[in-house]
Formats: sequence, C-alpha cells, structure tokens
Amino acid sequence: MIVGVAPFVQGVPVAVLVDPAIPVGTLLHAAIPTGVVVDATVPVGVPFESVYVRSIVAVSLYVSGLAVLLGTLVGVPLAVALGSVEFPGKRLVTSAFTAGMGFPSVVVGLLVLFAVSNQGPLGGLDLVFTREAMVLSQFVLATPAIVAISLAAVSGVDESVRDAARALGGTRVDVALVTVREARYGVATAVLAGFGRAISEVGSVLIVGGNIAGADGVSKTRTLTTAIQLEARQGRYDTAMVLGGLLMALVLAVNLVVVRLGDEGMVR
Repeated sequence: MIVGVAPFVQGVPVAVLVDPAIPVGTLLHAAIPTGVVVDATVPVGVPFESVYVRSIVAVSLYVSGLAVLLGTLVGVPLAVALGSVEFPGKRLVTSAFTAGMGFPSVVVGLLVLFAVSNQGPLGGLDLVFTREAMVLSQFVLATPAIVAISLAAVSGVDESVRDAARALGGTRVDVALVTVREARYGVATAVLAGFGRAISEVGSVLIVGGNIAGADGVSKTRTLTTAIQLEARQGRYDTAMVLGGLLMALVLAVNLVVVRLGDEGMVR
C-alpha cells in the first residue's frame, strides 16, 4: 500500500485511487491541500464497476468535447481569416499549425503542468490535477489540427463564391459565413479530426490530470485511455476490454459521421 496525501475535490477531502506510476512526491510538489490517505493499490470492486465505467466515459466526453468546442470556436475563424488575407509570413504561420498537428502530447502535458503549477502563470487558479487542466491540454493538441484542415478546406473554395457574396453587398462576416458553408465538409472533417486527437490522448492528460478516481469508483480525472492503460497493467483485462470497446465505438461513430457528411457533400 502506498500512503501519502491526496487532493480535495471541490473543497471536500476524498479518498482517491491514483495511477501507481505517478509518485506520491508528484502530488506533494503540486502543493495540493492535504488530509487524505492515498492507496494506489486498491482495485475497484465489482459493485462499483458500472459506476466506474460510466464516470470514465463521462469524463472523457466532457474533457474532449469541451476542448474541441473551444478549439473549433478559435480555430475555424482563424482558418477563415488566414485563408482570406495575404500578409508577410503567412506561409510560416500556416506551416506552424500544420507542424502543430504532430506535437508530442507528453511535451504539451508537461508545459501545461508547468503553466498551472504554483510557480506558473496560471498557478493562482488551482488547476493542478483537474479536468480544466486536461481541457487546456487537449485544446492545445486539437486546435492545430482544426486550423490546418479547415484552412485547407477554406482555401479550396472558389474565389468566385466570395466575389458573389461581396457583389450582393455582403459584409466581411457574411463572406466568411458563405465561405464556411461552402467548405463545411472540410470544416466538419477538421472538427472530427480534432476530436479524434483529443479522445485518443494518453500522455498529456495523464500528466496534467493525475488519472484520479475516487474510492467509490467515480472518476475524477481518469479518461478512457488512461483507464485502459491502468487496468491492463494491473491485470484487470475484462474492465480494460470493456473500456477499449467503448473507445472503439466512439472512434467508429466519428468515422461514420465523416462518411455520412462526405456522401451528402458529393450528392449536393
């Protein structure tokens, strides 16, 4: 049994199960309020497995969904702006976003952890080992893919479409909306690519989230991918297979949406 300190959840001290790969010292250095025993070896009991799985799916969808939503709100307008104007260094900027699609996730997680730690610029927000920190990490990972793919789609829209919108008295916002509508299949693909990047992430969310689940089996910061890694390593292959099947179902659902949108785009 590993005994140490654990975080408070919403101001209330709770017993937690953490990934044994994360040293207790990491929790200490994060300057999280103390007062709870941490047992990193206690398995999740059978009575809690359904709650455990449901809570992990909920955390995964919340973190990835919110990160991709924020990435879309930032990335799509940015892609439209980049695709509509010319300026010195544009190729460098677009290349940076393309390269960002391959950011090592563990490096991103480490940088976000530094940013939210007590010594970092966001240290006053107490985001260490929280879902919000995980959202921030996945936002950084998903946004470059959304921008790069959306930019390619927007750049492929015929200039005559923009000219027609301007000729009809459209404002810049109107022209941008028309452009996005014409590039909707590519933009949808970009959003789904960002979601795929986020939902399949392991390294960064493990670093910034801590892979924490409560003693009652409810996930605090444990996602599908980090749970699969933990369950398989501890020999609970049945739970790992269930979680793996759920993750595959989500991935297949995303692919089906892309195919459906593609078929509709070809018909139109």
